[in-house]
Amino acid sequence: MTRTIGILASGAVLLGLAGTIASTRADPVDRAMYVTFDQAVALPRIELQPGTYRFAMADPATDNGVVRVTSADRRRFYAFALTYRVDRPASLQPGDVVALGESARGKPPQVRVWYPDGEREGRHFIYPE
Repeated sequence: MTRTIGILASGAVLLGLAGTIASTRADPVDRAMYVTFDQAVALPRIELQPGTYRFAMADPATDNGVVRVTSADRRRFYAFALTYRVDRPASLQPGDVVALGESARGKPPQVRVWYPDGEREGRHFIYPE
């Protein structure tokens, strides 16, 4: 019971922090989405500075769980990140496409989940321990 309450509370914090997104654009052909951050954020093993990035499944034809992050113009590669599927919360507002986690003092918040626009599921990033 205590664990369930903790998970629910953590989820509320994560969704509450999702407001750092300035704007998004989706590309339905290859399931890619352009996400603009107004502050620095972290992904596994990398920090992203404020700006626009392209999030896409590495292989849209399969569901191998790998998300590819590049610059908006696709000229700079930032990360291949392992993920697993999670349900999109019913309470998630339109336009909220990421959930951010807590961070250590002086560190940018982690992108915990990416919710592709129009999809019922999101991709939860796996961070090394």
